[in-house]
Amino acid sequence: MGTSFGRGGATTFQQDLPNADCIVIQGSNMAECHPVGFQWVMEAKARGAKLVHVDPRFTRTSAVADVHVPLRAGSDIAFLGGIINHVLTNEKYFRDYVVAYTNAPMILSEDFRDTEDLDGVFSGLDPESRSYDNQSWQYEGMEMQSAAGERDMEYEERTEAVSEAARGEAHGSGGAAIGEGEPERDLTLEHPRCVFQVLKRHFARYTPEMVERICGVPRERFLQVCDLVSENSGRDRTTAFAYAVGWTQHTVGVQYIRTAAILQTLLGNIGRPGGGILALRGHASIQGSTDIPTLFNLLPGYIPMPHAHTNENLDAFIEAEATRKGFWGDMRSYFVSLLKAYWGDAATAGNDFCFDYLPRLTGSHSTYETAMAQIDGVCKGYFLMGENPAVGSADAKVQRLGMANLDWLVVRDFSLIESATWWKDGPEIESGEMRTEDIGTEVFFLPAAAHTEKDGSFTNTQRMLQWHHQAVEPAGDVRSDLWFTYHLGRIIRERLAGSADEMDRPVLDLTWDYPTKGRLAEPDAEAVLAEINGRGADGEPIASYTQLKPDGSTTCGCWIYAGVYADGVNQAARRKPGRDQSWVAPEWGWAWPANRRVLYNRASADPEGRPWSERKALVWWDAEKGTWTGHDVPDFIADRPPGHRPPPDAEGPDALAGDDPFIMQADGKAWLYVPAGLMDGPLPAHYEPQESPFTNPLYGQQRNPVRHLLPPHPDNLYAPSGDAPGADVFPYAATTYRLTEHHTAGGMSRWQPYLAELQPEFFCEVSPELAAERGLGHGGWATIIAARGVIEARVLVTGRIPPLTVDGRTLHQIGLPYHWGPNGYSRGDAANELLHLALDPNTHIQEAKAIACDIRPGRRPRGPAALALVRAYRDRAGITDRTGTEP
Repeated sequence: MGTSFGRGGATTFQQDLPNADCIVIQGSNMAECHPVGFQWVMEAKARGAKLVHVDPRFTRTSAVADVHVPLRAGSDIAFLGGIINHVLTNEKYFRDYVVAYTNAPMILSEDFRDTEDLDGVFSGLDPESRSYDNQSWQYEGMEMQSAAGERDMEYEERTEAVSEAARGEAHGSGGAAIGEGEPERDLTLEHPRCVFQVLKRHFARYTPEMVERICGVPRERFLQVCDLVSENSGRDRTTAFAYAVGWTQHTVGVQYIRTAAILQTLLGNIGRPGGGILALRGHASIQGSTDIPTLFNLLPGYIPMPHAHTNENLDAFIEAEATRKGFWGDMRSYFVSLLKAYWGDAATAGNDFCFDYLPRLTGSHSTYETAMAQIDGVCKGYFLMGENPAVGSADAKVQRLGMANLDWLVVRDFSLIESATWWKDGPEIESGEMRTEDIGTEVFFLPAAAHTEKDGSFTNTQRMLQWHHQAVEPAGDVRSDLWFTYHLGRIIRERLAGSADEMDRPVLDLTWDYPTKGRLAEPDAEAVLAEINGRGADGEPIASYTQLKPDGSTTCGCWIYAGVYADGVNQAARRKPGRDQSWVAPEWGWAWPANRRVLYNRASADPEGRPWSERKALVWWDAEKGTWTGHDVPDFIADRPPGHRPPPDAEGPDALAGDDPFIMQADGKAWLYVPAGLMDGPLPAHYEPQESPFTNPLYGQQRNPVRHLLPPHPDNLYAPSGDAPGADVFPYAATTYRLTEHHTAGGMSRWQPYLAELQPEFFCEVSPELAAERGLGHGGWATIIAARGVIEARVLVTGRIPPLTVDGRTLHQIGLPYHWGPNGYSRGDAANELLHLALDPNTHIQEAKAIACDIRPGRRPRGPAALALVRAYRDRAGITDRTGTEP
């Protein structure tokens, strides 16, 4: 969504869903996985909205939907692309919105070639490095801007394409930079190379018949969804989309979301009440962990982490990363304020505000590369805080093998999770692949405080910060993450005190002066929030990111959070009842940016500043007062009139016209077509999953040609696909999902006796037809085998996961909840033992939703016999370390 609209967060908020006329939930089982937010879907239904649920399984969400569409896991682009084709072919798009607010009129370079021209790939593909050169994707009249600053040959040779793959998430709050110049436009949308016409040609083959062939969705059911979505969009009606990891956990996950973004943009549903796209988050602060990131390639506020270029200073970095137009053009102010928050008085103009203190990326350092680096002996130590990779990450065996090769491992958690005990009771101990006495890793387990035992904030699915207050003191040796991090830093700094080694300066110069309180010397969480908010030259809290300066006079720990501590008040702690304020509820918590609840809401008004319709009014131009006003905080420059046209030499926010609603984009428009910012193409294209029982019916290109594959490893092999020899050894597709009763890898829920009683055992869902085909008994045991491992599960025979007819033959799918492991009250095998390490090239997210497998009755073998079974399957399928790695 960042490359489509300018920010990666949800474009709207859940309390706005009752304003929708239609809601499509796809890639999510919202009723069970986000039950609190689902109340607003039910409110929408009570007001007359139609609900569509697209999911391989019939769930509690499906049960209340007007239409449930079972489809093949891994085929969502074909389904959504078919709706786009329907909208374009039948002229159901909101033309006035599209012409004014999107890049549909932009004319593309003569050098661009589409998947239609090149049988499934775009121009610029280098199959050897598995990467695209996007120069040919640019607009006509634009000169290419370097993607990452000054280059050097040694750097390129060292990191190859992987370095660029590490940049894919840098558009969470600011769209990608585009080249210099003025793009050519055709407002009639007739030019054969304008984005609109390219879009029509690209999706023309996504016909209802092709959707049925790829997805297994009958033509009539598909057209029913097309009608519901298109008839409930336009000037006076809006449709909302909601998704979760059912979309993201694919080798084309980002392009799933891009397809929805294209559809919603064509229909004029972005920035308007009852519209938008909700990226549902599965944990209370997953949004916060990307805003103030736990991601290796980002700094707070989605500022990209610098790469290891030679001769790159602050000016070169800003020139490469900032945009000429829009609020991302003020990147220097955001970045310098962050450096000042980190290093205070030590950061001066004379030393580039300590820019050289920052670490540098030499490639992708995702959790999966880190596991491989552990196996290779490069990564020697590991902190696990709120993660349980021994059962919760893809290819869990690789994770355990990596941890077994560390010098030390620190695990902070509530319970003795599997990542703390694998060295004595993990599957490899049972199989004889590892012996406890041979493992040199020193494991430290430190008990962690729960959210009830500490102050702090959650940033939820709609970018809203909510403060939680400490209810009780943590008992015994239990400590908060804030306590652990602060005191670890304090002790390290004390030990380095007096060091003359320049390598120690970045640690010693840090601002590390947080006040503490109580018998445990707990750092004051509100003091940290105030630092994140930022201060002006006078030391007072700033109220908005627009107050940040590039000269070092302001500090800010995360520019998109600027204002959360405005006037010295914890805005996240506000709890004004909804009955006492408007439906937008601006005084309940605080949402970034600037407490806006609906992003891009300038698009809710027409180019002249009038609401597209009174029924869907949100913000509008008040000519008498000379300001934008409305129900929400306008996502626009408050006093910029609709007819404003900037001078040709204007830059940054000053370059935004009065009808440029997408203020974080380099051209102020929503991007139907992405000329820069994505690793795998400017438009979505249907590719088969890494492992698939089918050959791609659309193109000769089977898989995403630039999917991110890790180096070959004996425990990360891929099954053959389509019509390749051996593909029939793994004839079924497995998909993972979560339950209401358990949470992620089970670290919090499997140790709770009441929750363990509600869901006591790992199970697999199969259809009656598959049960009969494979001799599976309801309540009995099944063994599931993939190219990487074998697990067992109790059998749940159910009509909720029906067989589909795909490309002329029957496909059976198997549902696997992913919460289990061998520890706790509720125990079982981990579904993630089956997953491979083929990743989305933009975000490095694993493909957990479409895995090739086989299933057979009975319990799995134990010890060495389990390894022998997997080897036998590999031999039958002819699997080598090259299988599935073809471009």
